[in-house]
Amino acid sequence: MIKGFRDFILRGNVVDLAIAVVIGAAFTGIVTQFTKSFIEPILKLIGGGGVHGGTFFINNVAFDWGAAINAVINFLIVGSVLYFFIVVPINQITARRHRGEPDAEIAATTPEDIALLREIRDLLKRQP
Repeated sequence: MIKGFRDFILRGNVVDLAIAVVIGAAFTGIVTQFTKSFIEPILKLIGGGGVHGGTFFINNVAFDWGAAINAVINFLIVGSVLYFFIVVPINQITARRHRGEPDAEIAATTPEDIALLREIRDLLKRQP
C-alpha cells in the first residue's frame, strides 16, 4: 500500500499538477491585487467616486456592484491567461506529438491480413 502511494506521488503528472496549483494560486493573488489596485478605483470613479463609489443603497444596506464587477474581471483575466498560456500550448504540443502516429487501438485490433490488404490498396492507389 505504501509503495503504491509512493509511486502515485512520484508520478510526473501529480508533481506537475501540484506545481500548477501553486503557481495558479500565486497568479490569482497577483491578478486580484491588480484588479483591487487599478480596476476597482476606476469602477468607483465611474460610480461617483468617494467612499460609496461603486455601491448603491436600499434601506441603508449597501450593495457593492463595483466589487462584483471586479470579481468578474478578475475571473476573466485568470481564465484567459490560463487558457491562452497553458491550455492552447499544451494542446498544440499534444497534437504535434500524436501527428503521424497510427492510432494504437486501431493497429492493435486490426488483424494482420486486413492490414496487408490495406497496404496493397494504398500501393495500388499510388500507381499511375
